[in-house]
Amino acid sequence: MARPTPWLAYGCLAGSMALVGSYVGLSRTLVAALPIFLLAWLRFGIAAVAMAGWVRRQPGEAALSSHDRKLLFWESFLGNFLFSICMLFGVAATSAVAAGVVMAAIPAAVALMSWAFLGERIGLRVGGGIVCAVAGIGWLALGRSGAHGPAGASGGEPLWGYALLLGAVVCEASYVVIGKRLTAQVSPRRISSLINLWGLVLVTPFGAWQAWHFDFTQVSLATWGLLLFYALAASVVTVWLWMQGLRSVPAPQAGVFSVMLPVAATAVGVLFLGESLGAAQAGALLLALVGLLLATWPNRGTVE
Repeated sequence: MARPTPWLAYGCLAGSMALVGSYVGLSRTLVAALPIFLLAWLRFGIAAVAMAGWVRRQPGEAALSSHDRKLLFWESFLGNFLFSICMLFGVAATSAVAAGVVMAAIPAAVALMSWAFLGERIGLRVGGGIVCAVAGIGWLALGRSGAHGPAGASGGEPLWGYALLLGAVVCEASYVVIGKRLTAQVSPRRISSLINLWGLVLVTPFGAWQAWHFDFTQVSLATWGLLLFYALAASVVTVWLWMQGLRSVPAPQAGVFSVMLPVAATAVGVLFLGESLGAAQAGALLLALVGLLLATWPNRGTVE
C-alpha cells in the first residue's frame, strides 16, 4: 500500500536548506567584518544560550548510547564545525558564484553516501531529481557567471578555495547521512543542542585567540544583527528543521532538497542585494524545481 506523502517533512527540509542558502549568500558581509574563527565561535556561543533548555533528556526519551555519542561528535565535527570553516574560508577566497557551482554537487554526494553507508536504494525518480537539481544549479551558476562578467570568473580565484568548497560539500553530505542514523534514536531538539555544544568546544581555542586580538568597537550594529540571524538560523532553526524532516524521508530523497540552498542564495541576491535575474537564471531555477518535484511527488503505488 502507498504510504502517505510526508508534506510536513518536505516543508521542513526545504525550509532548512532555504535558510542555509540565505546565510551562505550573506556570509561574505560577515567574513568581511569578523575573523572567521571568531565568527564561528560567536555563532556557536549565541546558539548555545538560545538552546540551553534543549540539552537535557526529556521524559520518555531514551538515554544516549555510546554509539549515539560518537555519532553526535562526528555530526558536529563534519556537518557543523568543519562545514562552517570550509564554507566561510571557501566563499571568502572565491565568490558566491563559485560556491553555487560547487554546492550543486550536494544532492549527488548525499545519494552516493546514502547508498554506500546506509544501503538506501536510489530510485529512478529520485535519481532523475538529483540530475535535474545538479544540472539546474550548475546552469544557474554558469548563467550568473556570464551575467557578472570577470567578477564571476574563476581565473583569479585560488584552487584551494575550490577545494574548501568541495570539502564543504562532503561535510554537508556526511551531515545528512549521519543525521538519518541519529534521528532514529534522538529527538531533533536534543541533536541540535548537543552538536552545537560540540561545535562550541571545538572552535573555542581558535575563536578565543582571535577575540583577544580583535577590536569589537569597529563592528556595526547592522553586522551584530546579521550575526544574530546567522547564529540562530545556522545552529538552531536549520538543524532542527532538517532533523525533523529526516525522520520521515530517506536520505537520498532528502538530499535533493539541498537544491534550495543555491536557489535561496540567488533570491537573496536579487531581492536584497540588487542583483539581476536573467532568462538563463530563471530557466535554471525552473529546472532545479522540476527536479525537486520529480523526487518528491507521490506515487500511486509504493513510494520510491
